[in-house]
Amino acid sequence: MKRILTTLAVLLFFVSSTFAVVKTNWAEQFKGQPEIQTLSTDMASLTVDQFLNLTPKKYKEMTGEKLGLKKTLQLKAAQKFVKKELKAEPQFEKGLYILLAILGLAWVAMGVMDDWSGSDWIVNLILYVLCWLPGLIHALTKMKKYY
Repeated sequence: MKRILTTLAVLLFFVSSTFAVVKTNWAEQFKGQPEIQTLSTDMASLTVDQFLNLTPKKYKEMTGEKLGLKKTLQLKAAQKFVKKELKAEPQFEKGLYILLAILGLAWVAMGVMDDWSGSDWIVNLILYVLCWLPGLIHALTKMKKYY
């Protein structure tokens, strides 16, 4: 039992450290896009979550400058672009997802890919607890949702 919990803790650590790298380098990742080029350096230095939740009022509190109509529209277009691009990229490679499904940890991958919302990962966890094979089948059938 200790080995399983240790393995799960190490796996979650590696997954979370991978996301930390992605969240801090989002502006570099989309650097060539025209929506991102119009942003100020203050906005590009924010994390993904901070940038996606940024409003003109929060920007004024942060910098003391008021965003004009043109900059507000550019901000909203850039936020929409980043949301769309981040949603289109799977967080796990397909081979890693299959490996996690075989090992009984596909519910972790499903939870991370859905931001822990929805019921797919809960159903998968229950199926793995009841019996391994139904959980594997469920994970492989839900794989088309993510890839």
